[in-house]
Amino acid sequence: MLLVAALMVAPLTAFAEDEAEAGDGPPLPLHTIEGVGGIVLTPMAYLVNPGPPGTVIGKPAVAAHWALLGGKDLEAITFTWTLWRRLELGYAFNRLGLDDFGDDVRAATGLDIRTNDILLHHFNARLNVIEENAGDMGWVPAVTLGAHYKYNNDVHEINRRLMDTLNALGYDDNDGVDFTLTATKALAFLPRPVFFSAGARCSRAAHLGFLGFTNDYFVTLEGSALMLVTDRLAVGAEYRQKPDDLVAVPGLLANEDSWWDVHAAYILSNNAVVYATVGGLGKLLNHSDETLYGLVFKYEF
Repeated sequence: MLLVAALMVAPLTAFAEDEAEAGDGPPLPLHTIEGVGGIVLTPMAYLVNPGPPGTVIGKPAVAAHWALLGGKDLEAITFTWTLWRRLELGYAFNRLGLDDFGDDVRAATGLDIRTNDILLHHFNARLNVIEENAGDMGWVPAVTLGAHYKYNNDVHEINRRLMDTLNALGYDDNDGVDFTLTATKALAFLPRPVFFSAGARCSRAAHLGFLGFTNDYFVTLEGSALMLVTDRLAVGAEYRQKPDDLVAVPGLLANEDSWWDVHAAYILSNNAVVYATVGGLGKLLNHSDETLYGLVFKYEF
């Protein structure tokens, strides 16, 4: 899961420009674990696989993600489809393996959550409202608005088995909607193109939604930077601020920290890209100082 994202509509290298004119450019941006165009953790304003000018229905793209989150593990399958070069529809299925979380809960409370994983579904729609360099103004970034419905398969049942303890900690529901605003700009002030993204997210999700959703919306910031070292190799970094609205329980539920990562990606062909990432998660459920290690393979049809 990683961040070689933003080279989509009119990349600044001869390799990408030639392919884009043919309507078959490199498979960028990538997919986030939540199933939208971007890096690993954060979106970019560029849409995935929009097709050449005049395209009404673009071709789909899929990705498989695997990550270690300390002792926990995360797998994701993601899918996007872009219409009219402006509307990106996406879906992601996430599985979070809980490692020893259930054991720690049972030791502390005597209650059994009776599951070793949590399943989370993401349904996304993103609209590109401003194209990059609109009006022949080279300073204008691409701007995209997004709405992201999330449904948690398991947290309601976990809460029931914990005698509704999560309600006392701030849990409210097993589904919710995030709203995002993202801007991305390609800059060429260095020998190789660099892409900067910045965005805001309005969300009620606790730990991305793996622990459900609280009552109150919070606005958080996120962003990324990416450089194409060669026409096929990219490196970058990203940061995602996260809300912290659940009451902490020492040894079981830590305060929620911001996430960050650095990454590298290699474009295998006009259809496929593979990337790797390493980063920091801070406190995650029952552990602290967790490190992220991830791999992603993305394919565009």
